[in-house]
Formats: sequence, C-alpha cells, structure tokens
Amino acid sequence: MKRIAIILLISIVLTSCDDVTKDLNKDISVPVSVTELVPGSLEEYISTTGTVNPLKEVILKSEIGGKYKLLKNPSTRKPYVLGDYVKTGTAIIQIEDDEYENNIKISSLELHLEISKQIFDKQKSLYKKGGVTLSELKNSEIEYINSKYSYDDALIRLRKMKIVTPFSGIIVELPYITSGTRIDPGTEMVKIMDYSSLLMDLNLAVKSIDVVNVGQKVRIMNYTIPDDTLTGIISQLSPAIDPQSRSFKAVVSISNSDLLLRPGMFAKGEIIVASKDSIIVIPKNIILSKQRGNTVFVIDKGLAQERIISFGLENPEYVEVISGLEPKEKLVTKGFETLRNRSKVKVVK
Repeated sequence: MKRIAIILLISIVLTSCDDVTKDLNKDISVPVSVTELVPGSLEEYISTTGTVNPLKEVILKSEIGGKYKLLKNPSTRKPYVLGDYVKTGTAIIQIEDDEYENNIKISSLELHLEISKQIFDKQKSLYKKGGVTLSELKNSEIEYINSKYSYDDALIRLRKMKIVTPFSGIIVELPYITSGTRIDPGTEMVKIMDYSSLLMDLNLAVKSIDVVNVGQKVRIMNYTIPDDTLTGIISQLSPAIDPQSRSFKAVVSISNSDLLLRPGMFAKGEIIVASKDSIIVIPKNIILSKQRGNTVFVIDKGLAQERIISFGLENPEYVEVISGLEPKEKLVTKGFETLRNRSKVKVVK
C-alpha cells in the first residue's frame, strides 16, 4: 500500500508540472518583425550575361608605301597617343613620298581644270550667239569633264598619303613605328573605336522565346560601375534555335554616352519582360513552402495567422501576391520560421 501511495504521489506531481508547463507556454510570445502591406510595383525580368562590343571600330592601314610620320594632336600639341579622342576627318599619320607626290602633278591638273572650265564657259556663251557649232561646244565640255576627273583622281591619290579617321572615336591601338621609317602598303597604322554606343550578344534559353521581344528594355550592370545602371534595348532577335544549346540569340543596344563601360567588359543584363503597378509585393525569402502551399504569416490581435498565397509576377527577389493577402495587413518579415497558426507573438523592431 505504501508503494502504491508513492506512485500516486509521483503521478500527481508530474501531472501538475505538465499543467504548469502548458500554462507557461501559453504565456510565451514569439518575437517577430512586421511590415504593413502597401501597394507597390514589380518588374519581372530575365537575368543574363554577355560581353559588350563597340558599335563602331576600324583598323586603318596604309594604302601606299612611304616614310612614316606621326602627326600632333591639336588639343595636346603632342604626337597622338593611345586614348586620344579624334573627330571625323582627323589626320593622324602622314606618309611621305616625294616621288609619289610629284607624279600626281596636282598643280598642273588644277590649272588644266581651271583653263578647261573657262573654255567651256566661253563656248557656251558663243554657242548661244551662233559663234560655234554644237560639236565644238560638246568637245569643250568633254575636255572640262575629263580635266575634272583627272583632278579628282589626283586628290584621291593625295589623300592616301594621310591616315584619316572615318568617324569620331578613341585611339585604342597605335603600333610604334620610328618616325622616318619606310612602311609598306597594307601596314596597320591605327585602330579607332567609338564605344559611346555598345552591342551585347546574348544566348537566351528557348523557354524565354515567347516573352522576349524587340524593343524591350534591358538594365545593364557591371562591377566597375556599382552605383550606375545603364539602359539598353533588345534590337535584334534570331528566330532560329541552336539545337545543341537549346538557346536563341539576341542583340542588346546600349547607350554608353559617359563611356562607363569599356569594350570587352563582361556585363550583367536584366531583360524586363513584364511589369505591374499598385499590387501587393513581398520578398521571396519570407515565404515558407509547406505541404498545403506557399505560406506566410500575418499578425491579427497579437496572434499569427497562417495564409496560403498565390503568385503572379516574380523575379529572383520579389513576388506579386494575387491571393491570400490584403493591403494594410501586418506581414511577418522576421521570426516566422518557428511560427504556427495562432501562435502568440510580440512585435519587435
């Protein structure tokens, strides 16, 4: 009997302790942080990467042989160097060859053109008065035209003695050649780039082919410009799919007027395929994946309320909630990991 009494006493004590524990648990509040849901906006985008290339670049070669002479930059009053900006039509290098220049005979051709023009004008005047025949007029016109062709051809040949930029840009290659050294025709003289506009080639997964279109905006980022985001647009799309990689090609045109990106840089692109305003947007990292569905918690009268939500637009960080949440509800953003439906909570910062 004594043993039975001891067992009953122990049972009563344990039951009492369990009841006390349950009562204590009822008073435990889980600390959480919350934010009030307000309408926001969201962009759905496709992340991609690629190498940027200049819209314009050219390697200028010598068309004739002669002695090399690097000209001076009027801005610096020093010979041109890598990184110098040059405008369209700027002469960078002179190729000197007295024999070549003399054979052109530019002065005599210019004088011959002037004389033939005077004769042609005089013949036109005489023809109106009946002083010359039509044949004589036409012969003088032919002589004038031939003289002009000869003179224009001489000018073209003279221009070959200078390396002139076809567009404005930056000198990115300038092989060192000693002044006065004789060079051969076809020698590479200088490379010019205009990278105020850039192109980026992309290979996109075939699953994106129905949502990527010409004209869509693209955000361009690079680690060298952490505080700046450039803007590009999809300018070209290939309709063909690579059977090996299951991808298709796209070309992005990028405005780079401040020259923040350099040709050859590796850049990240975000192709904006859809956007919405005045919607409920929440971060993805607070969503719990449960058997019943994607779950978040809101606070109502000091208790956690479990909500099953449905998605609309989404990107790697945020998602649009199309059902399960309402504006002005208090959404739990921290401390949600251990919550259960109707858990008692304490809101902290």
